[in-house]
Amino acid sequence: MTLQGWILIVAFTGILLALTKPVGLWLFALYEGRRTPLHAVLGPVETGFYKLAGIDPNAEQSWRRYAVHMVNFNFALLLFTYAVLRLQGVLPGNPQGLAGVGEHLSFNTAISFTANTNWQSYGGESTMSNLSQMLGLTIHNFLSAATGIALAFALFRGFARRSAATIGNFWADATRITLYLLLPICVALTIFYIASGVPQTLGGVVDVSTLEGAKQSILLGPVASQEAIKMLGTNGGGFFNANSAHPFENPTALTNLVQMLSIFLIGFGLTWCFGKAVGNTRQGWAILSAMLILFLVGVTITYWQEAAGNPILHELGVSGGNMEGKEVRFGIAASALFSIVTTAASCGAVNAMHDSFTALGGMIPLFNMQLGEVVVGGVGAGIYGFLLFAILAVFVAGLMVGRTPEYVGKKIEAKEVKLAVLAIAVLPLIILGFTSLSSVAEAGLAGPLNKGPHGFSEILYAFTSAVANNGSAFAGLTANTPWYNALLGVAMWLGRFFIIVPMLAIAGSLAAKKYTPESAGSFPTTGGLWVGLLVGIILILGGLTFLPSLALGPIADHLAMIRGQLF
Repeated sequence: MTLQGWILIVAFTGILLALTKPVGLWLFALYEGRRTPLHAVLGPVETGFYKLAGIDPNAEQSWRRYAVHMVNFNFALLLFTYAVLRLQGVLPGNPQGLAGVGEHLSFNTAISFTANTNWQSYGGESTMSNLSQMLGLTIHNFLSAATGIALAFALFRGFARRSAATIGNFWADATRITLYLLLPICVALTIFYIASGVPQTLGGVVDVSTLEGAKQSILLGPVASQEAIKMLGTNGGGFFNANSAHPFENPTALTNLVQMLSIFLIGFGLTWCFGKAVGNTRQGWAILSAMLILFLVGVTITYWQEAAGNPILHELGVSGGNMEGKEVRFGIAASALFSIVTTAASCGAVNAMHDSFTALGGMIPLFNMQLGEVVVGGVGAGIYGFLLFAILAVFVAGLMVGRTPEYVGKKIEAKEVKLAVLAIAVLPLIILGFTSLSSVAEAGLAGPLNKGPHGFSEILYAFTSAVANNGSAFAGLTANTPWYNALLGVAMWLGRFFIIVPMLAIAGSLAAKKYTPESAGSFPTTGGLWVGLLVGIILILGGLTFLPSLALGPIADHLAMIRGQLF
């Protein structure tokens, strides 16, 4: 580990903390439906959309109606994307003349982008046309991100409102988030990326001569615009197969830093927005503190392991850290930080191959996802996932003080606890169930590149990434098969929407409750004790649930490496 590496980590964290409140203020304005400076330009667009779609943005919805509209909207987008991919060969915007995408790969990809997972069982430059990338995929980068933030707003209203029967309007929330948050930031980011050397063109292949005199075809396309929203919306689907390790997606150390900042930006801001919504910004800072503890511990372990390198290579006289699978432009510190940022935020972008990390260095990104999108998490999904754990934590705290648990003025009763447990249980049930099935089925065993515990880790990582709606991968797994495309597709859909519906039910239940003021017997939910309890509950639940699978995979892999055996 180097001083330069630690300066990068500290500077990254400091910049985000400085941006938390400004971003949170903007999010809070959208949460309340207030006018922003952008309304003068984009207000007519918003109004025109409502008129065209026949939507009354002031018509509030119950949690059931909110959920039905949200699910139907996303399902319609799934069918639209499936059709675009299947018909790619006859649609325009296809300068390479690529054929339509196969049925099982189209199924997997359509679900992947709808669920904000952006898992890629394909190479973008060799499979998807420009039209498919822009119309079929990038549209989801905006709308799935807007959906996640809208759902977070719905849960915020559940905590903030008193004796209410509604939690907002899905169409108004999603529209305002897209127009006044995602779109303007992405325009600025796109201009920055273009200025940094990222291509943005509707052209196809450019033929060039290399320094050796050979001919090479280089693919171009609308990369900068997709790069902007893929990071900001914690999506992660790369235009190129190498993702953010490709120089056309991530050309400089500055773009690498901006991409990481983009991934965490909205997640940090939403914590402050939550505190403002419930009338106590210290609540938001407490949540962010717990997230930061988990994040910084993960970065420290991964950076330490990757900087330590492989002891087997050290014995052979090859000193230094583990550079296998890493871009020399970024090095170990930036690659370790990027890996934790992307897996802590359910963003599938990578600038190094996680399959080539050391066993324990690769275990931390895996464990980040297994915690259930609570270490910052995806846009919107992170904060509402964290609040589900907060409900369990305050329930435990209520048992400790011997009274009905309360959180931000709402009594947490059996109904909310059961729904929170139901939502949280989705991850381990599907991850471990599908992993075990693929570990014994012939079609599943055909996927891993490596044998032994590392091969098991490849399977475990794939289903963890799918259910956690992350999208990154241990690249050694061959996932473009009917078996994995089908199972991963189902896993992504369940991991997204089987958490959302119970969460919205909690929002509706909380909104109907009256406000309960704090008393001498209330457990404080803003101080260090509360932050420690939150972190402890999250680690205990994650550790108890996934420790056996981690022992079979990365931990066994690490112990084997110490004994001189590699897989």
